[in-house]
Amino acid sequence: MFKPLPFQAVKLNEKQDSQMPTRREVLKTTALALGGIALGLNACSDNKQSSSKTNQSQTMTHTLPELPYAPTALEPHISAKTFEFHHGKHHKAYVDNLNKLIAGTDLESKTLEEVVAASAKDASKAGIFNNAAQVWNHTFYWNSMKPNGGGEPTGKLMDKIKEDFGDFGKFKEEFKNAGVTQFGSGWAWLVLEGGKLKITKTPNADMPLVHGQTPLLTMDVWEHAYYIDYQNRRPDYAQTFIDKLINWDFVSKNFELAMK
Repeated sequence: MFKPLPFQAVKLNEKQDSQMPTRREVLKTTALALGGIALGLNACSDNKQSSSKTNQSQTMTHTLPELPYAPTALEPHISAKTFEFHHGKHHKAYVDNLNKLIAGTDLESKTLEEVVAASAKDASKAGIFNNAAQVWNHTFYWNSMKPNGGGEPTGKLMDKIKEDFGDFGKFKEEFKNAGVTQFGSGWAWLVLEGGKLKITKTPNADMPLVHGQTPLLTMDVWEHAYYIDYQNRRPDYAQTFIDKLINWDFVSKNFELAMK
């Protein structure tokens, strides 16, 4: 199970240009936000000490985090068979590939969030970024859902949704549209940027954090997330995710801490 960590939202002040955060900004944002969003990502890494005659260095083995609920807990909306493949094979493969790619490099001693930050926007480290980001994205996705989820948020989050989207129905419409219209593989996100809630989508392993945004909620729209249960009916999966699965407690916690 995941243990929540303190969340610290970071607002970027300096930009390399109007669209691309500098590597230093990515590192700063990711190290604080990635390491803290109500997730406990430190549970995904194990520290192991290896010594030599002259010094002692620390290596980091990234491990597959457990699901925050039983594999059957989201049925009939997401089946245990889907989790068997999605979590047990796909997510695990990203973890295993990441460990292989960073073995023997200066990233071997880094936490997951540090690896993401160091490899973002670096074409020579694209493979490392893709696997590290997917380890994080999937962990965030599992926590974005819960048994008997869906419904509507309450309190400050609902007030903010109404302020920035007009009403909750408009949010649902835009979030579903982001997931359905993401061409190919990717993710739909609810993010906080510049004090405003926004809906965005990213392809493949891309993530809001490396664009200066704070993620609050995500929906995986890679086919392996839904194909066993929904085949090619991505709109049905997206609607079910919104109506029956969203963990609004998790989203609200992320929002409240990000606004502090």
